[in-house]
Formats: sequence, C-alpha cells, structure tokens
Amino acid sequence: MSWFAYPQQACNRLDQQSLLSLNFTLPSPPLNWSSSIKCCLWEGIKCNADGYVTHLFLPCRGLSGSISPSIGNLTHLYHINLSHNRLSGPLPNSYFPSLTRLETLDLSYNYISGEFPSSLSSNYIKIVDLSSNLFHGMIPSSFFRLAKRLSTFNISNNSFTGVVPSSTWTGSVCSVSILDFSYNEFSGPVPLGLGNCSKLKTFRAGFNNLSGSLPEDIFSATSLEEISLPVNYLSGSISNGIVNLSGLSILELYSNQLIGLIPRDIGKLTNLKILLLYDNYLSGSLPPSMKNCINLTTLNLRNNSFEGELSAFNFSTLLQLRRLDPRNNHFTGSLQLTFNSCKFLTTIRLSSNHLVGQISPDIVALESLSYLSLSRNFITNITGAIRILKGCQNLRVLILSLNFIGEAIPLSHGFQNLQVLALGGCQLRGQVPTWIGKLRRLQVLDLSANQITGQIPGWLENLTSLFYMDLSHNLMSGKIPKKLGEIPMFTSKEANDQANKINLELPIFVIPMINALNLQYNKILYLPPAIYLANNSFSDSIPIEIGQLKFLHVLDLSHNKLSGEIPNQLSQLTNLEQLDLSANQLSGKIPASFRSLNFLSSFNVADNNLQGTIPAGGQFHTFPSTSFEGNPGLCGYILENCSIQPKMNSPPEPRESSNNELGYGLIAGGVFGFIIGFTIGILYPLHRLKFLQYFKEWRMTLRARNDVEPTWDDINA
Repeated sequence: MSWFAYPQQACNRLDQQSLLSLNFTLPSPPLNWSSSIKCCLWEGIKCNADGYVTHLFLPCRGLSGSISPSIGNLTHLYHINLSHNRLSGPLPNSYFPSLTRLETLDLSYNYISGEFPSSLSSNYIKIVDLSSNLFHGMIPSSFFRLAKRLSTFNISNNSFTGVVPSSTWTGSVCSVSILDFSYNEFSGPVPLGLGNCSKLKTFRAGFNNLSGSLPEDIFSATSLEEISLPVNYLSGSISNGIVNLSGLSILELYSNQLIGLIPRDIGKLTNLKILLLYDNYLSGSLPPSMKNCINLTTLNLRNNSFEGELSAFNFSTLLQLRRLDPRNNHFTGSLQLTFNSCKFLTTIRLSSNHLVGQISPDIVALESLSYLSLSRNFITNITGAIRILKGCQNLRVLILSLNFIGEAIPLSHGFQNLQVLALGGCQLRGQVPTWIGKLRRLQVLDLSANQITGQIPGWLENLTSLFYMDLSHNLMSGKIPKKLGEIPMFTSKEANDQANKINLELPIFVIPMINALNLQYNKILYLPPAIYLANNSFSDSIPIEIGQLKFLHVLDLSHNKLSGEIPNQLSQLTNLEQLDLSANQLSGKIPASFRSLNFLSSFNVADNNLQGTIPAGGQFHTFPSTSFEGNPGLCGYILENCSIQPKMNSPPEPRESSNNELGYGLIAGGVFGFIIGFTIGILYPLHRLKFLQYFKEWRMTLRARNDVEPTWDDINA
C-alpha cells in the first residue's frame, strides 16, 4: 500500500494514465502500479480529495530509464522526489510549464543530463535539488527572479558553467536559506547581493574556479551558519567583518590563495565549530581572541605561513576541540602545550614546524587521543617519548619521523592498540626492537632511513595485521628470512577480509620516490600492501617463499647484495603492481612467467648480471629501457639484438641509488614509497577542470558501489 494512500479516494483517470506512461524500469520487487488498482493506492503516490496526484515519492527504488514527458500532465503535483535512482537522459523544458503548483523537485543522485530547466520558474517552488547528476550549461538568472518562495537550491556535483548568479539576490525576493553550487565549473567572483538574504543559513560554492576576494556584503547575511568555498582561486584577506556572523559554525576556505592574518576578533564567533583554512598563504600568529571560540571542534591551518610561539597560545578554553592540525607552518616553542583540559581531543598533528624539546608527560591526560604526528621538528629523547606515549591507551597512529636524530632505539613495551608506527628518517641506532613484535594490531610499520643493523626478525609473521612494512635505507644484513613469506595479511584472503583497516582522523601524506608530488590518504585501506627492503646489505638468494605473498602489491628489494636467480615463484604474485630488484648481483634469466603479471606497472632489474632474452608481450612492452640496462648479458626488443654474443663480466658495481634524497616513510605525516592502486599522481597534473570532473566521476562510481564517498583529502595533494 502507498505510504500516502487514502482508500476512499478516487483516482483521476488522466493522472493514472500519465503515471503508467512514465515507464520506469526497476528491479524486483516491482511497483504495485496497475490499471486494476486505483492510482491513489500505488506505492509512492499521494492524491488530494479530488483524486489528483499531488506527490510522486520514489527515492532509492533503483529506477532507471528517462523521465517521460507525460509527467507534465500531472498538473496538481506539489512534490517530486525521484532521488538516489539511476535515471538518465535530458530533462526538457517542456515538462515543467504545466507544473505550476510544484513546490519540491528532488532529482538528486541520478545520471540526468542536459541544461537546467529554465521553465521551472514557478511561483510556488521552494526546494530544488538536482545535485549529483550530469547537468551542464549556465543557470538562467530569470529563475531566481521568479522563484520568490525558494528556500533550498542545490545543484552541487554537476558540470554547470558561467558565473554564480548575483544580480537576482534582492531583499524583496531572497527567502532562500540553503544555496549549494559546489563541485561545478563556475568561474568569476563570489556573487554580490547575498547580504540581502536575511534567511540564508548555508552558502556553498567550493570546488569551482571562483576568483577575487570575499565580498564584504556577505557579512551582512547575519543568519549564515556555514560558508564553504574551498578549492577555488579566492585571493585577498579575510575581513574582520566576518565577526558580524555571530551564528557562523562552519567556515571552510581551504585550498585558495588567501593572504594576511586570521581576523583579530575571530573570538566573537563563539558558535564556530569547524575552521578550515589550510593550503593558503595566510600568516601571522594565532589571535589571542581565538581562545573564546569555545565550541571549536576542528582547527586545520596546515600548509600556510603561520608563526609565533605555539606554546604561548591558550588552548585550555577550547574544551570541545577534537582535531588540531597546524602542520607545515613556522610555529616555534616547546611541546609544553595547554591541552590538558581538552578531554575530547583525538587528533593532533604538529609536524613540519620548529618545535623543540621533549614530549610532556601531561599528554597522557588526553584520554581520547588516537592520532599523534610530531614529525619533522626538533624533538629529543625518544626513550622518554615512548615511555610517556605508551600511557595513551587509545593511541592508534603514532608518527614521530625526522626527530631524535642519531639516538638509540628504545627498549620498551606497550601500545596494544597501535596500528600505525612511523619512526622514519631519525637515523636511529640499534636493531629492530622486540617490543614491536608485540603490537598485534599493527598494520603499518615504517623504520626507514635509520641506522638499524642486524637481520630481519623472524617474529614478523606474528604481526597478523601488518600489510605495509618499510625497512629501507638502513644497515641491515643477512638473508631475507623464509618466514617473510608467512605474514598473514599478504598470504591469507581471510586475514585480509577481516582486517580492521582504520579510517584516519587526518590524511596520511604519501611521498613517492619518482616525483615530488605528495598524495594523501584518509583510509589505511587505500595504502598498497607493500614490503620495502631497499638500500640495505641483504645477501644470498631471494627466498622462493616470497611467492606465497599473493596479496602483495609492492616489492622493493633494490640496492642490496642479493645473488642467484630470480625465483620463478614471484610470478605467483598476481596482484603485484611494482617490482624493483635493481642494483643487486642477480644472475640467470628474467622468468618468462612474469608476462602473466597483468597488474605490473613498474618493473626494474637494472644493474645486475642477468642474461638472455627479455620476455616479450604482456606488460613488458610498457617498461622503459632503463628497467633493464646495466645487465651486459641481457638482450631483446628494447636492447641490442640477441644475435650479438654478450660479453660475460663479473657482477657490475651497483650504480648510485636514484634516491639520493632519502625518502622517509610517513614523514611529516607521509608514507615513503611508490604509490600504487588508485594512482592520483598521474591525474593531478592534468588540467584542473578535467581533474575535478574525474573526481566527480569517481564519487559517482563509489556511490554506485555503495562505498563511502571520498573526501577531497583522499586525493588532493
């Protein structure tokens, strides 16, 4: 039975015929629409007392096909909601002139194309939601002049162009409370006249190409609770006039070209909860008045030019603070910060600043702390730091890279909930500590770019959740243990499926070896299952047991002293995307079975003593000659002809590593290594509009798979 039905109602015959003509295609169970049942009893239909259809309400029903012109015959429609379906095709203007009573039009989350229906200029229309479709073209300004009752207008996540309408916002007609133009291709300035919209609560126009400064008149819209304009080309400073918006709770201006200071009176915004100003050119110190933003939960200032002594700022009044990220600025001072009263603080990232000294024991008072990144500062006393931090019982992510330079690896224990541990680039002395083997929930381990000696410990197989390990750029030696082929996350589908790969409160920054582009990942599951052992002194042969790591995506054994033949068993690594065996003492042939590695996108065996013919076909035609050079006995399609007898030489001296600048895993909140899987590094250099279009398509794809939508931080560096 319809949610709206009234059994005594008759059904207008024309309306019933018009509904049957809509011809929606849908999966089972089908709609109960039938000529033998009165249409007022149909699913998703509501009628008035005269039997005319007033509501068409069928969200999330898997509808496909296009919207038939017969919908225009339903002249008494007040409400249309066909959102979250798979409808496609254009939306011609001819549908709407007869729908003069229409108040709500919700076609969001479909695949509808074409231009904005300009004939939708109804005096009754209140809600228009066309978000997450494939619309394009310009928004006619005439629509806003006629839609005097409009309260919600959402066209986000489409491909609309032109300017955001401005001249139509006048005091006599502006009853709108929500305006969302985000994720389109609008250009030009932020529209003037919004200050006349006395009821405006939400204004979003992020992820476009808007330029110029924030107009002063927007600060006259005193009902505003949210301003979201990220990822544009906005310039100029943030006027102190913004403090007139006393109800403002969300201010998102990140990834623009803003300069100047945070408004000195920002503390007047006592309702402010989220302040995102990262990726701009802002400067100066934190204004003292900010301590009065007592409802602040998220403060993200990363990648600016802020300065001043961070330890002098009073955080003790920000009792609701949950996330703090001033990464990559010029803050100075000690780690004696006034966080003790911030009992809800879960995430702190102070990396890439100029902080000095030791970690304070007071940090254990932060009972909710789960993410801490202090990398790339001047912190000392790693033994004391580990002893203190193991008292943070809920800590899951600990990134301390590029500190404690030259100190000894501490002997400790604890951290039973730790899932990410990064101590890369510290030049730490000693061996891999045994306490790491007790971190049963550990998923990501980075000890790269230290002075660690000894062998790979056999207890690694006990780390049942580990799927990313970086021991590269150390002084380790001995054989690569056969036990490496028994790490559960690389060998067992069951272990992989059951793994609790956490969402990150802040993104991890990924620093590839091949270029300077930093990538960000909000989820651990987006990281590639990887083993990095490069730039050590491992010797003997590559154990055939590595062929059991069938879920491995990246294997880097380069710049070691490995000898013998390349095991044919490596061809069993069917998910492998990157394999680097360069600069070793390997001999024999490249296994022809490697042609079956269909996902292999990067392959390097340069500077060994390999012989024979390079395999042809498969992915091998995509690899450059540099992947094979430095092997006098190799020949093939990309090197000299095999009819020339190669001169046999002793194993060549490895060339200097191409990674002269040490790459550090999870440095400054980042992971060291090639980035695989969803390689955004290829996409970001594209034209900005193409990149944004790709992002929107990706969002639509994930939504179709019922996956969680990515945030911009997932893919933007």
